[in-house]
Amino acid sequence: MMRGVISKTRLAGWFVANRARIDQSMSARLGPAAPQAGAEETEVLRRFRSFVTSALRRGDAAKPALDGLRPNERRVDALLSAWSDAATELAGDAGENVREALNPLLERFRMSLRSTGAARRKRGAPRSGRRRVVMAAIDRVADAFIAIDSDTGTVVDANPAAGALLGVPRDALLEVDAMSFVPEEDKAAWWTELDAMTEASEPRRFRGRLQDARGGQVTVDCTVTRFASRGRVLALVLARPAPIV
Repeated sequence: MMRGVISKTRLAGWFVANRARIDQSMSARLGPAAPQAGAEETEVLRRFRSFVTSALRRGDAAKPALDGLRPNERRVDALLSAWSDAATELAGDAGENVREALNPLLERFRMSLRSTGAARRKRGAPRSGRRRVVMAAIDRVADAFIAIDSDTGTVVDANPAAGALLGVPRDALLEVDAMSFVPEEDKAAWWTELDAMTEASEPRRFRGRLQDARGGQVTVDCTVTRFASRGRVLALVLARPAPIV
């Protein structure tokens, strides 16, 4: 923990000395949505940490080196925010100093990320006006919405209610194994429903359980609809906490 106003040089040293603790705190916040060893987003975070310490020590830093990476920009944005929040909390009384130092560096790093051709390709084509309207409506729905790739089981999209239900920023859910938020003893039942959905023409309804980032479990009433998009089949899940009886 740091106290009072501190220099940027000292702050850079603090980041280096506490890297592991910051990462552990972030992982505890995100649970199954935390970046995994060897994942591309983990390499992006490593380069961000290097960029931060270099900028603080020298007063400036070269443009972040992101060549060769194809990160999911939305997920990386959420992870960068989670890392910044973890560092700010760990700094204690000097948390405001940490946030003030990180904010402009976060913005600069994100701008570099958006400008890379790889990131643009990963984002895909801009959404049509109709699709933007649909997604905006889904974002306002009180029920949790999660789009799952039926082949890989990974999360393709989610709304804010899904993030709130699972205890993580919704964009941090992207490309994460959806089953990592299902209790172990319930995973077979969920896979059975998803497999059946691929053959169904009508929405399927079932009751199941989800597990948030800190291990808390909630029973949910789910509706699953099949949706074919860009050569893959998505399971569109709407989940609502079941009434307590």
